[in-house]
Amino acid sequence: MSVHPLGQRIAAVKPIAVPAPGRGVELQVKVTAPLSGRDLPVIVFSHGNGWSLDGYGPLVDRWAEAGFVVVQPTHPDSRRNGIGWEDPRFADIWRVRIADLHAVLDHLDGILRQVDGLEGRVDRGRVAVVGHSWGAQTAGAVLGARVLDADGVPGEDHSHPAVTAGALIAATGTGDTLTPFAVEHLPFMRPDYSTMTVPTLVVAGGKDRSRLSTRGPDWFTDAYHLAPSPKGLLTVAEGEHTLGGIAGEAVAETTDEDPARVALVADAISAYLLDVLKVDGTAWTALTATAAATDGAWSISGK
Repeated sequence: MSVHPLGQRIAAVKPIAVPAPGRGVELQVKVTAPLSGRDLPVIVFSHGNGWSLDGYGPLVDRWAEAGFVVVQPTHPDSRRNGIGWEDPRFADIWRVRIADLHAVLDHLDGILRQVDGLEGRVDRGRVAVVGHSWGAQTAGAVLGARVLDADGVPGEDHSHPAVTAGALIAATGTGDTLTPFAVEHLPFMRPDYSTMTVPTLVVAGGKDRSRLSTRGPDWFTDAYHLAPSPKGLLTVAEGEHTLGGIAGEAVAETTDEDPARVALVADAISAYLLDVLKVDGTAWTALTATAAATDGAWSISGK
């Protein structure tokens, strides 16, 4: 279901190298943007574990059609880099992921200059970060969430002043409910959302059960319930971890393939960001009005 006009012609440029000294592997991004329009808002997107700038086409293309410039970095945990759980570099990848988003935001002008005709059409005052799964925790840190250490003490502030809105899809929950596997390999998955003050839409699947937590699907709603307002929550009743296949049609991780569900997630994020970035609130108003008539297939909450 689309709640705003789509169908604009879009184009993508890749790879674009971004300065990131000491990273080891070159930081590369892909930029997808509409071919027309001015004052375009920006989404910087953080992928889930193993993915790259080549994933998430169903989301990214739809956001670009809705009028966003989307910048996608490839993080070090991408399968193309071959850094697995047992690699000694893996323990610090969560920090490198956050640094990647900062590098993109700090060098946004240089990135845009490498896409013909785009630099003068972007509104640098309207920048959002979005992420899925591990990428949601990465984006959440840039939105102001922190990581708790073993004693429950919040770590450093990784927020970025250029970011004024965000969306977290299937974001890591809180509490001491990590499975033994997660405790061993992913101890940094203990976010503290109490400092995430930036307006954010949280997207959760009603059937998303993670092997990383002993809790059920409600674990993925903590970013909404435990963060200060303003926040929004889109709950997709039948959605699993890829919400219908947001990383791509028929990819191995997709256990609940549903193109309409993917379109809903993409359109809801577009609508929310256009509203909170003060571009146009029409689509978000229409979506929230429609939610009441879905018979529980999906719902929207706000605070």
